[in-house]
Amino acid sequence: MATSLLIVVFILGYLAIAFEHPLKIDKAASALLTGILCWVIYVFSADSELVNSQLFHAFGDISEILFFLLGAMVIVEIVDAFEGFSLITDRITATNKVKLLWILGILTFFLSAVLDNLTTTIVMISLLRKLVDDKNDRLLFAGMIVIAANAGGAWTVTGDVTTTMLWIKGKISVIGVMKTLLLPSLICLLVPLIILSFKMKGHVIRPVLNDNNEITIKPIHKKLILALGIGGLLFVPLFKHFTHLPPFMGILFVLAVIWVVSEIINPQLDHLIRPATKVISVLKNIDTSSILFFLGILLAVGSLGATGLLQDLSSKLDVAIGDKNMIAVVIGFASAVVDNVPLVAAGMEMYAMPQDDSFWQFLAYCAGTGGSCLVIGSAAGVAAMGMEKMNFMWYLKKISPLAIAGYMAGALVYLCM
Repeated sequence: MATSLLIVVFILGYLAIAFEHPLKIDKAASALLTGILCWVIYVFSADSELVNSQLFHAFGDISEILFFLLGAMVIVEIVDAFEGFSLITDRITATNKVKLLWILGILTFFLSAVLDNLTTTIVMISLLRKLVDDKNDRLLFAGMIVIAANAGGAWTVTGDVTTTMLWIKGKISVIGVMKTLLLPSLICLLVPLIILSFKMKGHVIRPVLNDNNEITIKPIHKKLILALGIGGLLFVPLFKHFTHLPPFMGILFVLAVIWVVSEIINPQLDHLIRPATKVISVLKNIDTSSILFFLGILLAVGSLGATGLLQDLSSKLDVAIGDKNMIAVVIGFASAVVDNVPLVAAGMEMYAMPQDDSFWQFLAYCAGTGGSCLVIGSAAGVAAMGMEKMNFMWYLKKISPLAIAGYMAGALVYLCM
């Protein structure tokens, strides 16, 4: 009875998020309410000490993601406050929609492989705001950035949280996954790019930026903060590798360094600019609602994992489908609805194949790219949804078909290989 009620509450909460605009209820509120209700239902059907233990364990995992997201957002906002991104946007002179689409898509793909899909999405959408003024055009570009970030993150062990999990557990190797998944992941991006290229016409209108020469930031300060920001984000995987501490510690370390440097630079700036570049002021620009939305979603999914519902689902898939390649494809589609982390975690517990087995590599691809099929199916999608106020139903109509086409094309390429 409690299990059925838990599923009903999760589905109703999911629908409330999907129909945020018709209901006129912010998705963050729906997600938080859903997440908390799921745990309340669970605690009344099980031992409270056990549930509390599971909750604290789940919240620890969730906090890692949330603090990483918060740290990355603040770093990006600091770079933006110091006009660091103008050094990049000034070099992207293309206004033709198709050309700009390809530049941003390829750049996002490879940047995501080096960093991770979440950080890359935050950086690229911040850049996008400097390049495209029209809201509708910007949403299309943002949707493609989500696809590109997830595709790029799937073929390296640091590009997506699921590939990192598989790597830490010894299921895939650094070189093995790169050699095997680069081509399928690239196809996953190229197919949507090609399709959308036939639909997009004309040129973008670039926003009017502050070009008051009397009140500007010196190029040396722009370059320093941009170098610290991008270099710091690149440093996070190295920090994790050498210290064995979780990535959120690395991102907070980088944030602290940039914060200190910005405070040292601040007195050298024009007195009219100083208030806007103070990190305390920058913190006010952070989209707190998207972080709370992410918290609610992960709490809800965590309750499903704690009750064993996700593990039961994986076991039923194994019995009903049998073919492990098809199971990986289904897990990929399922990761668009629920978080891919518990799905991959359940998958790792189900099988005992050796390192770099084709199933583990295919699972890394499917779980990493399948989340693009829905906007709330990946950390990149959630970040884009919050930053650009992207509507769930709009994404479902405009971007989901492109994401599904790319996902299936990449999967077919992998199976052929």
